[in-house]
Amino acid sequence: MARYTGPKARISRKFGEPVMGASKALERKKYGPGQHGRGRRSKKSEYAVQLQEKQKVKYTYGILERQFRALFHRAAVKEGITGENLLKLCESRLDNTIYRLGIATSRRAARQLVTHKHIMVDGELVNIPSYSLKPGQSVSVREKSKSLENISVSLSMRGAKRFNWLEWDQSEMVGKFVTYPDRDQIPENVKEQLIVELYSK
Repeated sequence: MARYTGPKARISRKFGEPVMGASKALERKKYGPGQHGRGRRSKKSEYAVQLQEKQKVKYTYGILERQFRALFHRAAVKEGITGENLLKLCESRLDNTIYRLGIATSRRAARQLVTHKHIMVDGELVNIPSYSLKPGQSVSVREKSKSLENISVSLSMRGAKRFNWLEWDQSEMVGKFVTYPDRDQIPENVKEQLIVELYSK
C-alpha cells in the first residue's frame, strides 16, 4: 500500500499544528508553506473547511483516500455517532496502537515495525499496519525484536503517557487493546462532524 512520504513539516505548516508529530519548522515558521504562505489567506468555503478536516485526519493516521472511505463506511453502518465511530476505528489500527503504547516514537515508525514483522497480535505475527484490533486482543513485540534499539529508546521515552483504553506490561513487552476509546479520551484535535457532513453531500 502506498503512503505519503513527503516532508512532514510542510504538512504541519499547512494545518498550523503538528499533524505528523512535533516539528521545529512549525515553531520557527508559523505560516503556511510555499511562496504565498505569508500572504493574507482568503476566507475558506464550507466545502474547503470540511475537506481540510478530512485531510488532517488522513495525514494524522497515515491513511490514503480509498482506505479512509472504506473506514468511513464501516463507521457509518456501525451503531453510534458516525464521526466518533470513525475516530475509534482509526485509533484501533495496529500501527496507531503501537504508537500509543510507546513501542514507537511516531506512527510512521510504528508502521515500519509492523511491516518488518516485529509485532505480534494474540501470539501471531501480523505485518499489516491497518489491521483493526478488537477489544481484548493483545499486542506484543516479537521475542527476537525485544532488543532492538529503536524500541528500547522509544519505551524509555514513554514517560507518563498512558491511555485508558490500553494496558501495557513493560517487563513482558505486551500490551492489550482493552476497549474502543471514548471521544473525550482521544487527544487529536479533530472536528469529526465536518467529515461526516462532507461525505453526506
